[in-house]
This record gives sequence, structure tokens and C-alpha cells, in this order.
Amino acid sequence: MTRALTAILYAPGTNCHEETAAAMERAGLASELMLLRDLLDGRSRLSPYQAAVIPGGFSYGDHLGAGRVFATLLVARLGEQLEEFLAAGKPLLGICNGFQVLAEAGILPLRSLGKRGMALLENQSGRFEDRKVRLLVSRQECVWTQGLGAEILELPSAHGEGRPLFPDSPGSGKLHVVLNYADATGNPTSHYPENPNGAPGAVAGITDESGLVLGLMPHPERASLPAHFSQDGLKLFKNLARRLRS
Repeated sequence: MTRALTAILYAPGTNCHEETAAAMERAGLASELMLLRDLLDGRSRLSPYQAAVIPGGFSYGDHLGAGRVFATLLVARLGEQLEEFLAAGKPLLGICNGFQVLAEAGILPLRSLGKRGMALLENQSGRFEDRKVRLLVSRQECVWTQGLGAEILELPSAHGEGRPLFPDSPGSGKLHVVLNYADATGNPTSHYPENPNGAPGAVAGITDESGLVLGLMPHPERASLPAHFSQDGLKLFKNLARRLRS
């Protein structure tokens, strides 16, 4: 039986697509790298794929803002395909720059395509933050964090614009926060450098209401090999594999 395929969408400036594909393979997933231009020109479509990932990097050089050009093309040129993909209940993951794309496109936090409901601003430190972080997994599980509630995951972060701004406070109950930056005791923290960007409410990852769409700033694909300081990133990808097998 052919394994379900996941599309890894990349564009000029994306630089984590091959790492993401390799991590997904280690988690038992089949994936294909898909250049966004092939979708825009009609050479490929999203419909044959059962999940999609937008990986990290600096798509289109972060011109006009991190993730903005990628997001604008998704909404303006591929909005119908994307709406069909999401309506079919197919999981979607945005990692770092991919999270920025999902936010700029309005897919997170409220899945309102073309209507931005949040922003990811410059880190409070005013510089690019490349460091290990701890993430507390919320007991409010989603497809990606199934069975991981209350665990601490160790992943690397690497971003210059990762501080989320929401119209509602993270504790309002209107946001679906599934990952928080945590301190050495395992508690959510606003302190630097454990919270590398100054995220209010220590928010590191959120989902839409369905729990199928996840955006997070740290990089799970960079915590997937024995040579890495952690293999916790594989846990997210293995949850996707279980979902696609079910």
C-alpha cells in the first residue's frame, strides 16, 4: 500500500526543507519537496497530499516582512486549493518562517484566510536568537501533540521575529496554545533567554480550533538525530505519522 504523502512547501530563501524531509523520513513519513512556483504555475496541486509542512528559513528574503510574500501568494493565487485542503481535515504545520507564513495568511490563529489575526514581531532582544529552548506541552492536546501533555520538549530556536502579538491575551481562552517556553523547573516563563523572543504568556506554538494546524517557532526537524542534543522533535512528526495511518 502506498504511504500517505506530505507536501513540504518551499520557496526561494527557504533553507530547512531538506532537513524537514529527512526528519519526517526518520519518523516513518513519506514526503515530497514542492516548490511553491510549481503550485502557482499549475504544475502541481495540493489535493493529492494528505498533509503539508511549511518549513523554516527566510522565504523571499523576508521582503516586506517575515513570511509575507509567501503568505500573499498563498492567499491570492492558491486560496481555493488551500481552503479545500483544510476543509478536508488535512494537517498543516508551519515551522518558524512557516509559522510566520500561517500568521500572515490568516490561517492562524482563527483560520480566516486573508484576514490576519496575529503578528510575529521582532524579538524583544532586538537580535537573532539561536539557542536551545524548553517547551512545556499543554494538556490541551492537538493532532501534533497527542499523548505529550505536560511533557517538556527540548528543541532549538533560530529566529529574529518570533514575538507573537494577539488581539486577545494568551490566557483569554480564545487562543489554542499548545506549547509554552519553559524554565528549568518546567514552568512557563517570560524570562530571557529561556523565553528567547519575549513572547507574552510564553507562547511558543498555537493551533487553530480543530487542532490540525500547528504553528511553532522552534525547529523540531533540528532535534531528530542522535547527534543532536535532543530527538524530541521526532515526537511531533511521529504523531503525524500515526494520524495518517489511522
